[in-house]
Formats: sequence, structure tokens, C-alpha cells
Amino acid sequence: MEHLGMQFTEVTAGRVVATMPVDHRTLQPLGRLHGGATMALAESIGSIGSSFLVDTEKFHVLGVEISGSHIGTTAENEVIAIGTIIHQGKSSHVWEIKVKDKNEKLISLCRLTCRIIPVKN
Repeated sequence: MEHLGMQFTEVTAGRVVATMPVDHRTLQPLGRLHGGATMALAESIGSIGSSFLVDTEKFHVLGVEISGSHIGTTAENEVIAIGTIIHQGKSSHVWEIKVKDKNEKLISLCRLTCRIIPVKN
């Protein structure tokens, strides 16, 4: 997360907001925001969000499935991602993460499923 310049600006129960620069660390060879960097941002948001919702001394959070539709690109130097929990079960959480630019243009729409597993002693 640090390597890609992610900054978390809000972490509350069921909602996580973070920014990521669009720069040499996150661009693909054609000079556009790399889809893999966007997916790393989305997975980080959902995983941190789920960790906030469980007792981390009793449970581990593992991202088990992620999907993303890269809808657009941006000329801005930063994107903002907003993650919202859409399912909070005992053993799984599902997050929707919208990645937008400063002008509110939708860049990617992602979904992450996290498995919640007991810590084995």
C-alpha cells in the first residue's frame, strides 16, 4: 500500500475511503492508470474495512475473490476510492469499491469478497 502511495482518509464501520496517486508507480506502459494498481487499491480497502469489523485477535481476514470493471481513465493526478460493505456475514464480507477521479468520473467498479476465518491457536 505504501509503495503505491495509498492514503486512507476514512475508516469507519462499513465504509473506507482512500486515495492513490496516478504517477510513475501506478501507470501502465501507455501512460494510463494501471488496472492492477486499481485492483490493489480495491483489495486494500475491502481488507482493511473487514479488519475494522472483526476482532483481529480472534479472526483473520483474507481476500478470496476480486473483480473489477475498468470503465474509464483519467488525466488527473490522483484517484479516490470509496468502499462500502454490501454483505456482512459471520464468515464472509462483500465490498463494493468505486474508484473515481477528482471530477467524480467513475474509473473502476470493483467487488471484493473476504473470508473471515478463526485464528488457530
